[in-house]
Amino acid sequence: MSSERLIYLPLGGAGEIGMNAYVYGYGKPGKERLILVDLGVTFPDMDGTPGVDLIMPDITWLAERRDQLEAVFITHAHEDHLGAVAHCYEKLGAPIYARAFTSNLARRKMDEYGHPESAVKTVSPWPEMVQAGPFSVGYVPISHSIPESSGLVIDSAGGRIVHTGDFKIDETPVVGEAFDRELWASIAEPGVKAMICDSTNVFSSNEGRSEASVAEPITGLVAQSKGMFVCTTFASNVARVKTLAEAGERAGRSICLMGRAMRRMIEASVETGVLKDFPKTISPEDAKALPRENVMLIVTGSQGERRAASAQLANGKYQGMTLKEGDTFLFSSKTIPGNERGVIRIMNQFSEMGVDVIEGDDRYHVSGHANRPDLDAMHKIIKPQTVIPMHGEHRHLREHVKLAKSNRLGGMLVVNGMMVDLSGNKPTVAEYIETGRTYLDGSVQIGSMDGVVRDRIRMALNGHVMINIILDEEDDPLGEPWCETMGLATTGRSHAPLVDVLEEDLSQFLGRASDKTLADDDKLEEGLRRIARQSTQNEIGKRPEVTVVISRLSA
Repeated sequence: MSSERLIYLPLGGAGEIGMNAYVYGYGKPGKERLILVDLGVTFPDMDGTPGVDLIMPDITWLAERRDQLEAVFITHAHEDHLGAVAHCYEKLGAPIYARAFTSNLARRKMDEYGHPESAVKTVSPWPEMVQAGPFSVGYVPISHSIPESSGLVIDSAGGRIVHTGDFKIDETPVVGEAFDRELWASIAEPGVKAMICDSTNVFSSNEGRSEASVAEPITGLVAQSKGMFVCTTFASNVARVKTLAEAGERAGRSICLMGRAMRRMIEASVETGVLKDFPKTISPEDAKALPRENVMLIVTGSQGERRAASAQLANGKYQGMTLKEGDTFLFSSKTIPGNERGVIRIMNQFSEMGVDVIEGDDRYHVSGHANRPDLDAMHKIIKPQTVIPMHGEHRHLREHVKLAKSNRLGGMLVVNGMMVDLSGNKPTVAEYIETGRTYLDGSVQIGSMDGVVRDRIRMALNGHVMINIILDEEDDPLGEPWCETMGLATTGRSHAPLVDVLEEDLSQFLGRASDKTLADDDKLEEGLRRIARQSTQNEIGKRPEVTVVISRLSA
């Protein structure tokens, strides 16, 4: 029996949608040479991660083995696959491989964070292969909602693995490469040990629709609309942006792109040659000078992001542009679960302006992910020994395993931190790795267990009291304690100012405190905190976070 093994270990993206990071390894147990497929982010929310800028996978396990890491391979340029590359480069230090469009965006990220752009290597599509230690990796074009998406063929002495990346079966994708059944069937011919497969739309039983199918409905909608026409979609869905722009052009409207991400994606598409014949665009200044019915804005913010162009327009004005009654706003997108509140807020703000809002209409949007029939077809094209679902919540992964077994294929549910040995004819769990999340908080990275975000949530829920006292050389209080409050009602049950009630109760505590307590900072702080929380609870029904500052005068 060979002493080498082939392993698969998801660090993010298996059991959640977002934050993709998948490790493959080959070699002697514990000494495998490793590659990483994708290194993405997910986005925070005010409920669970207030103030956080980005959420990334915890790559501690991989960073501790950076001398075993051969390379990072990025399947496509969506943020949940590419977004953490620059943030994690110092910890990993490995070369980053991607196709031209993705490389263009990766280099911009690397430059922004002061890393060498030369670390990003551009690769050609299949049949070219990149050698990375014991692995040969090939990029096979596959259709998705962003240009130059690729599945990966990962070959080693342990067998062939197909990592689909995000995909759909689309033979008329508008921009980018069509799905090529014959090509994928030829890849499967030598035999595939495991297919690591997108699971996002496993519950959608409808046949997948092509990107080309939305052009006619959108064109009709723009043509019949009065006033200004504004639309939003994922900036990375370059095909959709092109479809929207062409619909506006046919209706005699001038096209204006608004939002940094939108302009960046179109620039990258043109620079790398994936986008040709895009309609001419004008600046917001020029758009403002035109009659409203002659203008079409294509803006960022389809997910309700607070700083994006759609939210700014909903708040009143963005780059001199305002919306008003008679205008139309189209969400040519699907609201990702968890983002509903932000999108609904924007829709209501537009509605209050008299703007007609169109959202959730399938005529104007198609998903970039494989529905159940597409997944079923992919199983039958590749015919792997085992299907291992990824890119889905636990319920998606579990359902995808059932689909695999209904096709008489092996199926294994693998979640973040589960290392799987793929060496035999049936995968087995090798070990479990501690995984989690890393937060980008301002300019620093913090662990999800560091307590920073937990403290922030507690302060948001409970409010905050700061207590200051001064003691002299004899440990006697000098004057009365004084308090400051934040995030708390100013008046409570007694109808007196909350601060006055707190200061009175704290003064009484100090008056009856023993000499031993007054001489011991820890005991004194504990007592003051307890009194402040009890008094606030009695007054306003809240038990706040409390900070105590004790100042002692020295002789």
